Amino acid sequence: MGNSFFAYLQQLELLAFFSGYPLIYLIAVSFAGNRQEKNNFKSRLILLLPFTYALMGTLFLGYQLKKLYPHYSLENFQETFQHPYLVAWALLSLLFWIPFIAQKKVLSLLHSLVFFLILVKDFFLQLSASDAENDILRNDMKIYTLSLLLNLGAFALIILLSFLITFHRKRRGSSPVR
Repeated sequence: MGNSFFAYLQQLELLAFFSGYPLIYLIAVSFAGNRQEKNNFKSRLILLLPFTYALMGTLFLGYQLKKLYPHYSLENFQETFQHPYLVAWALLSLLFWIPFIAQKKVLSLLHSLVFFLILVKDFFLQLSASDAENDILRNDMKIYTLSLLLNLGAFALIILLSFLITFHRKRRGSSPVR
């Protein structure tokens, strides 16, 4: 059970960083509605979604590097990562920092659905569950709530940074040249 316990913990880590994104994405898209204008606040929300997902990937990478510290070796990597394919998939979220990839906003949603499906799988396993599996679902829901808050905070930070950058560019562009 030692390995399965650590595998479960790593699954919870992945859920904490990535499972809340699909709901944040759907809420933002629903809020934006039919976006006719290009410079509308609501349309800017949609454009910032992939960068939020990339920020979550960056935070996940930082967390994993902190866990590996100070022994960055192949052996430590193999011992630490119980789900190497899921971790590699999670790290692919860093590609959304590239503007060309970030333009395809639905890709970030599709990428994050892999982690959301883990929750769905646990939910369906709970239908014929014992008490231990009920605890698993309860843990998943707590982690999902934390993931929603973490993704919402990352989205708010990206929105704030976007407006600060835009404000700085407008201010710099309107100031007299010395």
